[in-house]
Amino acid sequence: MPRTIDYGNLMHRAMRGLIRDVLLDVQDNGLPGQHHFFITFDTMHPDVEIADWLSDRYPDEMTIVMQHWYDNLDVGEDGFAVTLNFGDNPEPLYIPFDAIRTFVDPSVEFGLTFKTQDDDGEDDEDEIELEEVEVEDEAPREADIVSLDSFRK
Repeated sequence: MPRTIDYGNLMHRAMRGLIRDVLLDVQDNGLPGQHHFFITFDTMHPDVEIADWLSDRYPDEMTIVMQHWYDNLDVGEDGFAVTLNFGDNPEPLYIPFDAIRTFVDPSVEFGLTFKTQDDDGEDDEDEIELEEVEVEDEAPREADIVSLDSFRK
């Protein structure tokens, strides 16, 4: 089989690196201005670390919000740890970057969506969609999406 450039996986790694860089900046300097994040992740990822009651309540995916209160943000090479408040109950979480399904900063209408597809029975491939997000009542709405599928053969 001839060698090809795997743009999909290269873009996947680059976008995960972008999320890491953003979180490193927040770790060092805090959230600037009105910036805040909605991060949806796969709770079944083998390296996710969350309390049992959270995994029972969110058996597939969970969305966290980093905005007014978060603590102990520690960004590593493969993921990040953060303590968030759930009903006045602080809970530590560890989320690998590979577990992230969406990363949205509605304050600047920026969002990334990572989807895994297994339509043709081959190995799962990650598809990355870049989206502009508008905010209504602090929740992301549907927006224009640019799919990387158009760059694949």
